Amino acid sequence: MATPTAWSQAAWPTAKPVRIVVPFAAGGTTDILARAMAPELSKAFGQTFIVDNKPGAGGNVGGDLVAKSPADGYTLLMGTVGTHGINQSLYPKMPFDPIKDFAPITLVAGVPNVVVMNPARAEAAKINSIADLIKYSKANPGKLNMASSGNGTSIHLSGELFKSMTGTFMVHFPYRGSGPALLDLIGGTMDIMFDNLPSAMPHIKAGKLKALAVTTAQRSAALPEVPTIAEAGVKGFEASSWFGLLAPAGTPADIVNRIQQETAKSLGAPELKERLLSQGAIPSGMKPAEFAAYIAAETKKWEKVVKASGAKVD
Repeated sequence: MATPTAWSQAAWPTAKPVRIVVPFAAGGTTDILARAMAPELSKAFGQTFIVDNKPGAGGNVGGDLVAKSPADGYTLLMGTVGTHGINQSLYPKMPFDPIKDFAPITLVAGVPNVVVMNPARAEAAKINSIADLIKYSKANPGKLNMASSGNGTSIHLSGELFKSMTGTFMVHFPYRGSGPALLDLIGGTMDIMFDNLPSAMPHIKAGKLKALAVTTAQRSAALPEVPTIAEAGVKGFEASSWFGLLAPAGTPADIVNRIQQETAKSLGAPELKERLLSQGAIPSGMKPAEFAAYIAAETKKWEKVVKASGAKVD
């Protein structure tokens, strides 16, 4: 008789399409990266990989769905720094354990966040820099509406950390993903957002959004003319996002390893690599054990950020 491992190697993924759950609405960076990887994995394995958006509760709805799915390799999660680095420090009660309930596969990419404003709103408020933003916010507390992709996301926490470090106040409006938040930001319902760079980049290039600064310690090669928040005067400020594939705990190691290997191969291919870099994402492809260690370190890091910012979700 064949061993379970031999069976999984022979049978997976022949039974049905593989679902990549995106725990946010379409249009955001999580969705962009999942849709970049799905066709690559479909080609590599000869089976369809589909993207399924399940937004809600800062990514916890989609994360919980995957955590409770069969560990057979047919349901994966495009996890984020929010679902696996931030939420357990932000939410008093989690529907799943980000460590125990998942098998890390690979880090797909890391990205800076970028402070973007509705251009008309920025012009009306005479905000052309981070210094102008701080000055205006202090003089007009609560007058700026700050959109995010949801409570507990790095987009939300980047904004909360900024408010904490600058002594400013902007009203937070959580959405079910970057896509709908960006629509309202461009439309003028919202004023400002600390969005992931890949989802904001097309709108910055089109002149629909005004970029003030990136949130990482170093400038982004995709937007070299835009300063960092630290450069702009908020010394020590640093916050970034990451996205990676995870499976339910107990998924056979050979399946996990095969997905990691094919993902890393795809991310290393010149065409996809250059496309992601041009959008502001930095491709990775690290091995499962490395990704597990990375998640553990990020959990500790963001616990401190959540505490420092004073952010919480009831």
